[in-house]
Amino acid sequence: MNQRQRPDGIDPAARSRARRRALQALYAWQVAHAPIEQVIAQFQHEQDMEVADLAYFEDLVRGVDAHVSELDARLAAFLDRAVETVDPIERAILRIAAYELLHRPDVPYRVVLNEAIESAKRFGSDQGHTYVNGVLDKAAASWRAVEAGASRSR
Repeated sequence: MNQRQRPDGIDPAARSRARRRALQALYAWQVAHAPIEQVIAQFQHEQDMEVADLAYFEDLVRGVDAHVSELDARLAAFLDRAVETVDPIERAILRIAAYELLHRPDVPYRVVLNEAIESAKRFGSDQGHTYVNGVLDKAAASWRAVEAGASRSR
């Protein structure tokens, strides 16, 4: 077992790398409009997926693809513009985070927000992380109200 791996078998570093790879794959998917299976296959072939949690990468990419209409509709309540006009990197980050918040209750909302903000700092526009933070903070307060409320009352 990796020293950073948790007792439940989850390696947080591998999950972070899976999120970054998923962001890159979803960005490519948004730009190229290629079938998601083709994008996944390309990333598995071209990227060093051995250091990432491959199952989590695939869950994020397939999950966003399967639920993109729902994710966009739910995010719209917290956006100041149409989702299609959000920067493509930040749009992919928001979709991944929305998928995790709505469909992966096993992932704490603070982890989702932190990972999204760090990705936006690394890959997004200069102030993209502040936009991502503002949108996801409101989304998490709504979609995970019990969890967010318990965390804020401590």
